[in-house]
Amino acid sequence: MTVEAIEKENKQIAKQYKELLRISYQTLSAEDKKLIRSAFDVAVDAHKDQRRKSGEAYIFHPIAVAKIVASEIGLDAVSIASALLHDVVEDTPYTLDDIERMFGETVARIVDGLTKIAHLKKDKNISQQAENFRKMLLTLHDDVRVIIIKIADRYHNMLTMDAMPEHKQVKIASETLYIYAPLAHRIGLYNIKTRLEDLSLKYTEPEVYNDIHDKIEDTEDEQKEYIDAFTKVIRDSLDTEGLSYTVKGRMKSIFSIRRKMMAQNVAFDEIYDKFAIRIIYKSDRKNEKFLAWKIYSIVTDHFTPNPVRLRDWITSPKSTGYEALHITVMGPEGRWVEVQIRSERMHEIAEKGYAAHFKYKHGDQKEQGIEVWLNRLQEALESANVSAVDFVEEFKLNLYSKEIFVFTPKGELKSLPKGASPLDFAFHIHTEIGMKTRGAKVNGKLVPLNTVLHSGDQVEIITSEIAKPNQNWLDYAHTARARAKIKSSLREEKKEVADEGKEILRRKLKSQKITLNEDVVNKMVIYFKLKTSLDLFFRVGNGAIDNQKIKDFVANYNNAFINFFKNKIRRAPVPEDINKEEITSKYDMLVFGSEEEKLEYKLSQCCNPIPGDEVFGFVSVTDGIKVHTKNCPNAISLQSNYAYRIISAKWIDSSQEDFSADISLTGIDNLGLVNEITNIISDNMHVNMRNLNFSTDGGTFSGKITVVVKNKNILKKLVDNLKRIEGIDKVSRI
Repeated sequence: MTVEAIEKENKQIAKQYKELLRISYQTLSAEDKKLIRSAFDVAVDAHKDQRRKSGEAYIFHPIAVAKIVASEIGLDAVSIASALLHDVVEDTPYTLDDIERMFGETVARIVDGLTKIAHLKKDKNISQQAENFRKMLLTLHDDVRVIIIKIADRYHNMLTMDAMPEHKQVKIASETLYIYAPLAHRIGLYNIKTRLEDLSLKYTEPEVYNDIHDKIEDTEDEQKEYIDAFTKVIRDSLDTEGLSYTVKGRMKSIFSIRRKMMAQNVAFDEIYDKFAIRIIYKSDRKNEKFLAWKIYSIVTDHFTPNPVRLRDWITSPKSTGYEALHITVMGPEGRWVEVQIRSERMHEIAEKGYAAHFKYKHGDQKEQGIEVWLNRLQEALESANVSAVDFVEEFKLNLYSKEIFVFTPKGELKSLPKGASPLDFAFHIHTEIGMKTRGAKVNGKLVPLNTVLHSGDQVEIITSEIAKPNQNWLDYAHTARARAKIKSSLREEKKEVADEGKEILRRKLKSQKITLNEDVVNKMVIYFKLKTSLDLFFRVGNGAIDNQKIKDFVANYNNAFINFFKNKIRRAPVPEDINKEEITSKYDMLVFGSEEEKLEYKLSQCCNPIPGDEVFGFVSVTDGIKVHTKNCPNAISLQSNYAYRIISAKWIDSSQEDFSADISLTGIDNLGLVNEITNIISDNMHVNMRNLNFSTDGGTFSGKITVVVKNKNILKKLVDNLKRIEGIDKVSRI
């Protein structure tokens, strides 16, 4: 480069720096300016020999990111300095220790978080990308500003991506849509979120983007005329009332128009609510709410509102701190127009997200605000034991989900994601309440735990000391927090049953003169085709491996030496490298044919088979494989008429699932009989009842009970116990 060119570039750098200080949203003290100046000097020195793909000096990138952080996001001097230094440790000879020595611990911590993100392995594999995202979120433990500066960094990269090869553009744009846009949305940076979406569309679907972009430009004059005509009516009325306000009209973003076109399956011209009008009014805090509704009534005096599309985020602000009144009204020519009503303070919060929210707070209050927000993100991080892809999906689910507002019995307002159930509400209040949930009342009525809650519902949780989570709860709960706690509790419960099972097994083997040790446990795990000792003890604990099965093992164990030779004669030895995982992964399954394949199947309704039953598979025309018991009323007909469609089937230990079975009982009616029956089912055997139906006639009774069991052994034991009750004549499975 010539001396002239270098001088010109240096002037440009100095100009950008001055602009950075001028556009800062927060008021900068002399101390702040000194910090920013030092950071700027270090960044200029560190990047002096680097150039971007476009050819310009690299330092323009950190300055641009700092300008976004300073003006568009509105963060403090520490954040601006960290943004200027965000690539220094990654790309230059400066170390983290240097940064800490010069700028203190906070800046060093933020720069370290940003460097960690930059060092994450870039991978095309979606699960690897998800894992990277999780690691990135875990840096939130250090400082939330890490993520905010990363969003600003990504935003500037998206603005300057033209010089990159096409495959990189698509990859970065997709990642932006998948990760950074939802994050910006959650933090309340709606402007940046919208621009990130539009810029991503520009690279992922350039034709679609350009087509919508051109159409917006072509109709610009016509749109402006329409917005002017629409707002004139409102302006006249607002002026009459003597209000101080500004009205801004704008087109919806390209990405949101594209989303509407896809959702409604219509062309650009058929999208009616392409406009949004913003009325921003001056007001003190006391009259803010009153004026918002006053403006609402003025707008709806002239234009009919869509009652379904009213969004009142003034009474109940979003968890991001966003406040506004949104109404959709029918404008001239039968077009829907969205009108957003917000005060200047609310507008600042909408534009700047959290930064503006804290501008009006001081000292501890300011810190507390960041804490509340961090805790919300923390809830999503608590589900760290799920797979990375599930984690990202669950996190996005919690980020993007619309919110509902429900009341506690005392009238406190709680915000939950849309689709939440009473169980989610219980865990939201307190983990302990969630764990002890027995039932729930919504608006005073008892409801199932999987009921979907709606805004305005009053929810009361009924707890019990003996209640505890079960497998079904995972179907009822939707929030990451509730699901993580339920999974953790179920694992604990399995461990308790396993501990009990270990003691039972120790006693039963002792009576057979065998000591329970590691060798015996390993042999039993292989014998019962399981994966771990925990699975073995768990099955003994819940009765899936009963006395008879243990005796069979003991016989096999005692004859092991003889069996060894017998097996050698009978069949070729199993190769050493056989995949044990493959053998044992079949447990908990129904397998078909001589190859014992895992296939998709349905349990037939006519005989309702459960694990342990003798069964066969029938290949139906429409429903795939249907499983019937060997003694099913339809078995003979199927086996004789459609022998070619029958495939052999057998259960391989399935004690993890629940199956329902119907039992019929008949006998002589006497006082307290039903009580005795239910005691045996619920108390002694810990079996769940789904349905209970008894009728009496002339001193005799007949009844039908639907129970939920793990397998046939437990059902057989239950039937035997019921037969012992005095007065019962016959007990059979239907």
